[in-house]
Amino acid sequence: MMQLIDFLLNYAPYDDAEEGAVRSFRQFLQAFGDKAYSRDNLIGHLCASSWIVNRERNKVLMVYHNLYDSWSWTGGHADGCMNLPVVALREAREETGLERAVFLREEPLDLNVLSVYNHVKRGVFVPTHLHFNVVYLLEADEKEALRCKSDENSGVKWIDFEQVQSYCGEKEILPYYKRIMEKIGKMKK
Repeated sequence: MMQLIDFLLNYAPYDDAEEGAVRSFRQFLQAFGDKAYSRDNLIGHLCASSWIVNRERNKVLMVYHNLYDSWSWTGGHADGCMNLPVVALREAREETGLERAVFLREEPLDLNVLSVYNHVKRGVFVPTHLHFNVVYLLEADEKEALRCKSDENSGVKWIDFEQVQSYCGEKEILPYYKRIMEKIGKMKK
C-alpha cells in the first residue's frame, strides 16, 4: 500500500482549488503523521468518500445525510486505518447496503479539504475541524438492493448528474461535486 504522502508527490491536481487542497494535505500529513488518521486530532483528520456511479456513469448513488440535512456522497473517518480505499468501501457498504460495488480505479479520484462546524453527534459536542477527504470512484449496479443506515441517513437513491445540484443542500460542497463529475466526463470507459 502506497503511503498517502508519497502518492501526493505525483498527484496532478485538476484545478487551483485542488492544488490548494494538495498543499494543505502535504502540510497536514507532515505535521501530524499517523495522528492525521485519528479523530482525536481536533484540528482535523483524514476521511475517505466514495463517488458511486452506475455503469453508464451518468448517475451517482447518494444518501440523505441526517446531520447535514442534505443529499451527499458516502464516506467517513479513517479512525486509525491508513488504508483509505478500505475506509471508502466500508462506508459505501454501510451507508447504502451495497455488496458488489467495485473500484473503477485504484488511486483517488479527488482530494478536498472540508470544514466541519460545531455540532453534536450522538450526544457529544464536536468542535469545528477539517476533514482531509480522499475521494474514490466506485461503480455499482443500479438494480442492487439499497438500504439506509438509520443512525446516519434516511434515504439512499440514484441521482442523475444533472440533478445533483438541486438535491444537494450544502452549497459549499457543490464545487467538489461539479469537479468530480467533470473528471468523470473526461475519463474513458
